[in-house]
Amino acid sequence: MPKGTDAVIVGAGVIGNSIAYELAARGYRVVVIDKEGGSGFGSTSASSAVIRFNYSTFDGMAAAWEAAHCWRAWPEHLGGVDTTDLARFRECGMVFLDVDIAPRERTVRLFDKIGVKYELWDSDTLANRIPGIDVGSYYPPKPVQSEAFYADTDSSLGAVYTPEAGFVDDPQLAAANLGAAAVANGAVHLFRTKVTHIEQQPSERWILHLDNGDTVEAPIVVNAAGPWSGALNAMAGVGADFTVTVRPLRQEVHHVAAPTGYNQDVRLGPMIADLDLGTYMRPEQGGGFLIGGTEPECDPLEWIDDPDSANPNRTADRFQAQVLRAARRLPHLSVPFQPKGIAGVYDAASDWTPIYDRTDRPGFYVAMGTSGNQFKNAPVAGRFLATLIEEVEAGRDHDADPVSYTGPHTGSTINLGSFSRRRDFNTESTGTVLG
Repeated sequence: MPKGTDAVIVGAGVIGNSIAYELAARGYRVVVIDKEGGSGFGSTSASSAVIRFNYSTFDGMAAAWEAAHCWRAWPEHLGGVDTTDLARFRECGMVFLDVDIAPRERTVRLFDKIGVKYELWDSDTLANRIPGIDVGSYYPPKPVQSEAFYADTDSSLGAVYTPEAGFVDDPQLAAANLGAAAVANGAVHLFRTKVTHIEQQPSERWILHLDNGDTVEAPIVVNAAGPWSGALNAMAGVGADFTVTVRPLRQEVHHVAAPTGYNQDVRLGPMIADLDLGTYMRPEQGGGFLIGGTEPECDPLEWIDDPDSANPNRTADRFQAQVLRAARRLPHLSVPFQPKGIAGVYDAASDWTPIYDRTDRPGFYVAMGTSGNQFKNAPVAGRFLATLIEEVEAGRDHDADPVSYTGPHTGSTINLGSFSRRRDFNTESTGTVLG
């Protein structure tokens, strides 16, 4: 086992590896533990890897805007790590359709404050910019098996367009890139390794017992275990003072062929966030189209107790619900008979906002509730935790005097207290993965 470890990160997804990289680059001796066989094999690999900026809070939006600059300069962000295969950011823009639960006035007010470029589209502009789109307003989303889902409407909607949004073409590779950068700075990965027991010594150093009989000891532990994060907290005896809860949530993303003409050689068609119907869509290189859901109230959420017991296969019911909604918005979209896509387990927070924080036990930190909408923030999540750890370990009371982080790309100062385990519920949240 590595000797003289300063910090143990549990979880080698895109968030865990980002934290490992930032700590290792600051001189910490880091060990990363993951039960899978490589970086990003868990919920990271099930991410749609959307890079967008529509959030209901300043700090959430500012984090996404800062992180986007990191993705655009990915080789530089990684510190010139020696690898021949890098994930790439694809700028295609995002169209966020108007819906009352995410009023455009609130969004553009934050865009103006932070500096995000945007265009306001009425229904005519929307129809012209995305040929063939149905601009009808159908809110709230209806079950696709109901007659109400197919009912006509006399009202239409517009959208807010952000041209600099996009996606990362390979989320698992992005996690591997961050892992390689961490290793280049001295971090060590222990793959195919499970934590079976955690205890804290009177000296406040943590001992993690592993399934191979070994132990790892360090003064700092970071829980970035994704869907297993709640169980890891329980194992360590932390979490009693959390006001925000996390639970494993099974999700599916489906793959179909893009509507004719949607994906062009020069520029892909824009992503569409459609809370009006309860779906989102994202183009892919090579004529593909990814479709996911936005947790509409009419569709039951698939909460599970044990992430390892989740059905790994896409299902016909979920495929029908999500793809038919997309086809209602884009009538030229063909709905294939055979479902195709991926299923994964998300670590979902009760308000769909991550927890980047210390805990009530010295030296134990968490990066939880990140699945679904925090892939985009992975580059800054690592910096958030590294900054937080340095400040708290130096004696700062983050609960009473929240640590802040100023992004070097955008100059925005982000209050890390916004991601506190003890925060008040965000009443302006959309209550969906879109935040």
